Amino acid sequence: MPVPSLLFPHQTAPVTGGHRHVLIPYAAVSEMDQALQLPHLDGLLARLTLADTLDGEEEDLCPPHERMAAHWRGWADLAAAHKASLPWAALAANQQPDCSAQGTAAGAWAFLTPCHWAVGTDQIRLDNPAELQLDEADSRALLAVLAPWFAEDGLQLHYAQPDHWLVQGTPLQTLQSASLDRVLLRDVRHWAPDNAATLALQRLHSEVQMLLYNHPWNENRAARGLPPVNAFWLHGVGKLPAAKATVSSAQPEVWSDLREPALLGHSRLWEQAWAALDAGPMAELLRHVQAGGSASLALCGERSARSYTTGPRGLGTRIRGLLSPQRFDSVRKAL
Repeated sequence: MPVPSLLFPHQTAPVTGGHRHVLIPYAAVSEMDQALQLPHLDGLLARLTLADTLDGEEEDLCPPHERMAAHWRGWADLAAAHKASLPWAALAANQQPDCSAQGTAAGAWAFLTPCHWAVGTDQIRLDNPAELQLDEADSRALLAVLAPWFAEDGLQLHYAQPDHWLVQGTPLQTLQSASLDRVLLRDVRHWAPDNAATLALQRLHSEVQMLLYNHPWNENRAARGLPPVNAFWLHGVGKLPAAKATVSSAQPEVWSDLREPALLGHSRLWEQAWAALDAGPMAELLRHVQAGGSASLALCGERSARSYTTGPRGLGTRIRGLLSPQRFDSVRKAL
């Protein structure tokens, strides 16, 4: 089943007018090092200049595509941090009319994703939340079950979508939690916050696991052949930084075709997705630039990200570009 994305829905249709910002998550994956033939991307890189560099490690709480999106939004300090959450949930809450109308959009927020933890002999894996097949009725019923338990710890639950809710409360102000993309299909113990500020959250997690173990809500799911919900993950945690000028006021075009095969480890499908992107949207973006249009392109791997942009280039840069054009094969090594 598709791996859900809260921050970057599938979008390859070009945004009309103005400067185009294109972001590609999982453009390079360490386990997928096969040679790629991407002539349109190579042609585009030969016309662009390096603009932004975000270096990091696979241990960073947020993957490079989230950090680059934050940088483009104007959250430079947060984007540069390696062990900090990015406040995507607060941004979502701020954009919800009911939260704004009640004056509750300020403060720290988090996304809560109901999930299933598969307990094995050597790991506790967070399975793909899409496999739970939660619909709105099921999700709202589960929220009603859990809301009183969270409220006892000063956390309020707000329904957003079947596969995720919004959480608000003072305890979130000191929480740093890994992005869902970091934890999906991996051992949650490696990513679970373990500092003193999260002791109450750890206790709450244990209580939720016990509550749901034989709960009628899960028994009803079992009767329908559906897996149980036995855990949750908090992510996108924090409060919005002070307003600053943004690099891009528009939502970037996010070409997320590579994300699912990368997360699921499907090397062949990832290679095919790259070929389709290059033949379609990338070819169109190259035509846009060749026709005099402006654009920024962010290529994001598992550790780092690079963004490239159109703009004036000196004679020396143009000559070097002709004699030794920039190609993706060299760029991907830095991601």
